Amino acid sequence: MAQVYNWQLGREMEYPYGEGDTTRQFAAVFNINRCIACQTCTMACKSTWTFSPGQELMWWNNVETKPFGGYPHHWDVNLLSKQSELDPGGQTWDSLRSATPTQPYGVFNGKTIFETADGTEARVTGYLPPEDDWKAPNIFEDAATKFPKQGATLPVHDGWFFYLQRICNHCSYPGCLAACPRNAIYKRPEDGIVLVDQERCRGYRKCVEACPYKKAMYRPTTRTSEKCIGCFPRLEGLEPLTEGLPTETRCMTSCVGKIRMQGLVDVGADGQWLHEPNNPLYYLVHEEQVALPMYPQFGTQPNVYYIPPRWVPRDYLHQMFGPGVEQAIDRYTNPSRELLALLQLFRAAQAVIFRFDIEQGPKVNEITVNGRTQEIFNDTAVGFGADGNEIVRISVQEPFFERPGKQNSI
Repeated sequence: MAQVYNWQLGREMEYPYGEGDTTRQFAAVFNINRCIACQTCTMACKSTWTFSPGQELMWWNNVETKPFGGYPHHWDVNLLSKQSELDPGGQTWDSLRSATPTQPYGVFNGKTIFETADGTEARVTGYLPPEDDWKAPNIFEDAATKFPKQGATLPVHDGWFFYLQRICNHCSYPGCLAACPRNAIYKRPEDGIVLVDQERCRGYRKCVEACPYKKAMYRPTTRTSEKCIGCFPRLEGLEPLTEGLPTETRCMTSCVGKIRMQGLVDVGADGQWLHEPNNPLYYLVHEEQVALPMYPQFGTQPNVYYIPPRWVPRDYLHQMFGPGVEQAIDRYTNPSRELLALLQLFRAAQAVIFRFDIEQGPKVNEITVNGRTQEIFNDTAVGFGADGNEIVRISVQEPFFERPGKQNSI
């Protein structure tokens, strides 16, 4: 096993391969607080990529209701339990030390899925779900915990559920890649997208077993594994609508709730994101630290990040997103002037936004949130594409348009 640095864990960890030669990394941020579970993203992906025979149980994108839902069922609970058995009492964080750019959440003291594996029988700890667990992608949708008679109030609800949006995380240290005995899985150096070479794959399903997020799937008609391909033809600029510019994935551009932002970040020789505070994803993840990785303790360094739901009990969120939850929720509920403007750019353009700028506007309001006074400015967020040209601008205060004359028959 090689030693690689995982910044989400704040330490080096074991991995079968060293850092790759990725120069850019596919990444995304999902704002859970905005999702309405309309499943438009799910059907956009399904109708584009997994509508053929043998793909009936494949959902590269899905939205599930937590805490009871899951696709496949109990995908996370099963692995969390297995990790606790193999590393008894060790799955803990030391988050008391001061945060640094290389240790933003402290240090994870436990073992990852690569470190609990025996290294001979398996290089990655995982499990193979039974077929029935794949058959109900919407199981327990809108099912909440017990709701108290006195009702619910913020900051935490007693009765609660939330929608979790999921795609392949295109991890920096993929479990599927590490486990494949055929070397059929690889990361594209130009964008870090994780792909399965269909000619090399023999359908051993080691990737299905090893992926902690269960986004590698077996197709019985071809006897090979398949997974989300990050809509890479769109990233390559082949979508006519954006005239050759890199385009967001189908699930991103179809999002009704405007909860998603996807893009590409530059990566250095050490495998870490380069310092780019004007890149919207870098700003959300590293500057504001309002977006967090899901189950960072697995060790794959996933590249899809989440703004946590502010009404959910914190203990549940801590085990899902790590120790940065309190800070992320606080910064989301009391956003800085720049963050408030940047949030307007979510799902504001089909072309990938590589850089953003904020044009300051006048003060339009003053509100109190959790005892804090917050000033609201009508700033304008401007997004720029891969060619450096402006592709979208949107203000904090939505404009009102009044149409003259009679509008309807009432």
